[in-house]
Amino acid sequence: WNKDGSGFFYSRYPEVAEEDKFQALNANHKVYFHRLGNPQSADRLVYETPDHPNHSHYAQITLIDLREPAWPARTIIHGLNHHWSLAGNMGSRFYWSTNSHAPRMRIVTMDVEESEHPEAHELVPEDAATLEGAAIIGGSLIASYLVHARTEIRRFALDGTPLGPVALPGIGTASGFGGTADDPETFFFFTSFNEPTTIYRHNVATGESAVWAAPKLLFDPADYSVEQRFYASKDGTRVPMFVVRRKDTHGPAPTLLYAYGGFGISMTPAFGPSRIAWMEQGGVLAVANIRGGGEYGKAWHDGGRLANKQNSFDDFIAAGEYLIHEGITGQGQLAIQGGSNGGLLVGAVTNQRPDLFAAALPAVGVMDMLRFDRWTAGRYWVDDYGKPGEEADFRNLLGLSPYHNVRAGADYPAILVTTADTDDRVVPGHSFKYAAAIQAEAIGYRPHLIRIETRAGHGSGKPTDKIIEEAADLWAFAAEWTGLPIVPR
Repeated sequence: WNKDGSGFFYSRYPEVAEEDKFQALNANHKVYFHRLGNPQSADRLVYETPDHPNHSHYAQITLIDLREPAWPARTIIHGLNHHWSLAGNMGSRFYWSTNSHAPRMRIVTMDVEESEHPEAHELVPEDAATLEGAAIIGGSLIASYLVHARTEIRRFALDGTPLGPVALPGIGTASGFGGTADDPETFFFFTSFNEPTTIYRHNVATGESAVWAAPKLLFDPADYSVEQRFYASKDGTRVPMFVVRRKDTHGPAPTLLYAYGGFGISMTPAFGPSRIAWMEQGGVLAVANIRGGGEYGKAWHDGGRLANKQNSFDDFIAAGEYLIHEGITGQGQLAIQGGSNGGLLVGAVTNQRPDLFAAALPAVGVMDMLRFDRWTAGRYWVDDYGKPGEEADFRNLLGLSPYHNVRAGADYPAILVTTADTDDRVVPGHSFKYAAAIQAEAIGYRPHLIRIETRAGHGSGKPTDKIIEEAADLWAFAAEWTGLPIVPR
C-alpha cells in the first residue's frame, strides 16, 4: 500500500486468450499501481522488463522514488546470482538478508543515498543455523532462523548487536513478525504437528509474548508426541526426520511418510487436521527433511537439484528403510505422500523401489520431466530440474521422470494419483499421462487410480468441504493398503 492508503502496488501477467488458458507460458510480468475507486483498466504501469520476458518482479532490490512525478526506477543490487530479501529501512539506510557470500544467509545494510552504487556492509554474519528472513520492528531486527528444521527467533540491534532470543512455545514453526520500524509490538503465528496454529502478540520492548487468538478444537496436544530423529542416507549424509504419533501408539504401525525436497523449500512442523485424523486412528506421521529443501541453506538445496536430484530420492528411500529398521513401521505398512515437486518425488521412488511401499499418494506431481518447461510456469523450474532441451540435462531427466520409467512386470504398491482439472501451476496433463502409464502396464494386482478434482487448482483456496472429501478418500485408500483399522470416533 502507499503511505496514505489511497492505493496499492501489485504485479500480474498480461491476460491471455480464453483458448490459451492453462497452456500459455507465464511471461512479461509487470508491476502496476491501483488507486482505490478506479477501474483496473486505469491502473498505472510502474515497472516492466520487456527485454527479459522471463523475469519476475518483487519489491526487494529496485528502488522507485515516489517523490518524483515519473516514478523513476533505480536498481540498487545488480545481477541475479544471489537471493536478497528486504528487511526494512530507517530513512535511506536499508537492510537485507542475503546469501551473497553466505550460503546460509546473513544480514547486510547499505545507505542508498551514499552513491549510485552503494556498498553492502555486513551487520549479522552467517551462522551455523539457516537465516530465513528478518524484519525491522520497534527499532530492532527480528530474525528467523532454522535450526534442524525448527524455528528459532533472534533479536538484534540495528548495529548488529545480539539482543537475545524471542521465546517460543516449543518445537515448531513461527512466522509473521510483520510491522514497521516504529511499531511497539508485532504478531506471529506458531504451529507444530500437535499444536494448531495460534496467533501470539509480542511486545518488542519487554520481549514478552501472549496468546492473541487460538482455535478451539476437540483435540488435546498432550496426547501426541513429536520426536526428531536423524538417519543416514545412501551416501552417508545425515538427514533429519520428524516422527509424530499418539503416545499410546506402539510400532510397528501403519505409517504415512511425507517429503518435498525441492526449490529450497523447508518442511517445518505444521498442524494439519487431516493428519490428526490419521494419527487418531493409530497411524504414524513421518516428515523427512530431504535434500533439495532449504533446511540447511543453499548447500542442502544444491545437494538435491539438477544433476544431484537423485539425492532427494535416495534420502526419501532411506527414510522409509529407517522407519522399517527401527520398528516404527513394518513391511507392507508404509504409505508415501507428496505434492507438486513432492508428487514427482513419490512417482520417482515408486518406480525405483516399488517393493518398499504399500501405498503411494502422488498429488499434482511433475510427472513428465522431458516436457515440464512447455506449460504455464514450468520454464521457471529449470534451475531445479535442468533444461530438457540440453543433452546432459535431458539424459539425467529421462532417468528420473516418473512417466518415462514405469517398470512393466514389477510389483507396484497401490497408487492413488490426485490432481485438479484447472491446475495452472502443474498442469493436470502430468498426472493424466502418469495415470495412463501405470494403468497400461502390468505392474501388480493392486489398484492404480486417479482422482480428479473439478473446478479446483494446485491446492490453495480449496473450500473446506472439498478438503474433507479429498482427505477422506486419501486416508481410506492408505488405510486399506497399510492395514490401518478405522474405528469411528
